[in-house]
Amino acid sequence: MQTFEIKEEFLVDGKPTKLISGAIHYFRMTPAQWEDSLYNLKALGANTVETYIPWNLHEPVEGIYDFEGMKDIVAFVSLAQELGLMVILRPSVYICAEWEFGGLPAWLLKEHVRLRSTDPRFMAKVRSYFSVLLPKLVPLQVTHGGPVIMMQVENEYGSYGMEKEYLRQTKQLMEEFGIDVPLFTSDGAWEEVLDAGTLIEEDVFVTGNFGSHSKENAAVMKAFMAKHDKKWPIMCMEYWDGWFNRWGEPIIKRDGQDLANEVKDMLDLGSLNLYMFHGGTNFGFYNGCSARGVLDLPQVTSYDYDALLTEAGEPTEKYFHVQRAIKEVCPEVWQAEPRRKTFSSLGTFPVQNSVSLLAVKDQMMTAQETMYPITMEEAGPGYGYMLYSVNLKNYHHENKLKVVEASDRLHLFADGSLQTIQYQENLGEEVMIKGTPEKEWIELDVLVENLGRVNYGFK
Repeated sequence: MQTFEIKEEFLVDGKPTKLISGAIHYFRMTPAQWEDSLYNLKALGANTVETYIPWNLHEPVEGIYDFEGMKDIVAFVSLAQELGLMVILRPSVYICAEWEFGGLPAWLLKEHVRLRSTDPRFMAKVRSYFSVLLPKLVPLQVTHGGPVIMMQVENEYGSYGMEKEYLRQTKQLMEEFGIDVPLFTSDGAWEEVLDAGTLIEEDVFVTGNFGSHSKENAAVMKAFMAKHDKKWPIMCMEYWDGWFNRWGEPIIKRDGQDLANEVKDMLDLGSLNLYMFHGGTNFGFYNGCSARGVLDLPQVTSYDYDALLTEAGEPTEKYFHVQRAIKEVCPEVWQAEPRRKTFSSLGTFPVQNSVSLLAVKDQMMTAQETMYPITMEEAGPGYGYMLYSVNLKNYHHENKLKVVEASDRLHLFADGSLQTIQYQENLGEEVMIKGTPEKEWIELDVLVENLGRVNYGFK
């Protein structure tokens, strides 16, 4: 059985080992893609794969859990082991990851709990989730013959809060449910967030998140550890090799040779996890959103990330730049040609007919009747679209109307006719509406679209 320890270096079976890892999110691709992506990671020269585990994906409705199909974390980890990869898991309740609400379930918003805190109501929800998730992960640990060498307590908590007791309680829950591999936190590489987001005083391993200036960032981490009498190895848990993209903004790219040069610097200093190795796709309504200034900035459905593999899993020029860089620093690593994809056209399928949502709304859904509007989270799972309908008395002249406390984007209809589309810049502006002359009532419909809850920022 393999062993893993964190001393002044990472020790695998007692031998000093540099962790060369890549992020592959099992939930951002179909299970049919897993093997090729994992193989290509190994062919790069890596020995480890890392993935987040999003709470909202596995408990979409409170008390109802789903670990089937593309949500089968156990199958993904087992496949990685078959291919000879070690695994780093990040089952923290918050993941950021440009994922809807940072992985927190939308149903938490129904009870106005203090998120990521020792609020007893929040920690009770965490306990319930961990009581289902963690027993599935226990047999996968290296201490039980599995490939999992480390697990994350919390993610970039230093950029959010300073409540160390919350981190302690989370750590204690993980240990209570059988997690006995080394635990870690990951934060930006500056002293303030390292101070706030780590449990270094309780021997929880400290990692950093950055994608450039490796020498400078490593020096900050080393100094922080030395201040606490730790001589741990330096590890960048998220070495950003590209970037995510937001609606309406240019696609962000990173030069492959520039990345390769930085990877060499980082490997000279310690270990790294390439974030992302294979980005994949934000399926459904699971894209996240950043809070910046007065506007929210939703991310796009693609999570290509300008990673080493394309969204579809095809090796890029950047892949080969990094592969060569790894070989230069670690000449003993095993490498191989990556697997390629065969693409085919599925043809074109023209849309022949369409129908208005308002014309079929009564056949599509069962209305919930309430005296006052309720939130998307109160009404159901909390994703997609919410249609509010009401009949207003027709006074046969124009009237002012204002929709207050709406978020993201709305379409407003009067008697089936579109009156306005309001987005973040003009939500809440007054609209003049007038009903159909021969009708006693105005049928008002407001379609609200959820573009993604904030996964990072002040909201």
